[in-house]
Amino acid sequence: MAEELDPALCWWVPAVTAPCRDWPGHPGCRKGARYLVSAATYRAAHQDYPVFSSRADCLQWIMRHRAELAQGAPGAPIAAVDLARWMLGLS
Repeated sequence: MAEELDPALCWWVPAVTAPCRDWPGHPGCRKGARYLVSAATYRAAHQDYPVFSSRADCLQWIMRHRAELAQGAPGAPIAAVDLARWMLGLS
């Protein structure tokens, strides 16, 4: 999906940071590990993530799926982040 996006535009994705080592949302991870959120499983992932053209649309998706996200990413806040900045490790 990301290879099809226009790099001249700003794209927004839901992301999560592991709050602790071996976090239940992604067993085996280290504390502070960064992940995007899968649109299919609502869990931490590196693929199958939804992409939005505005931060507002991404936040609406997060709010619409907050119950599923709470189960898939327990104890960690989900944030709308700029995909390019996330990929560079800046957000």
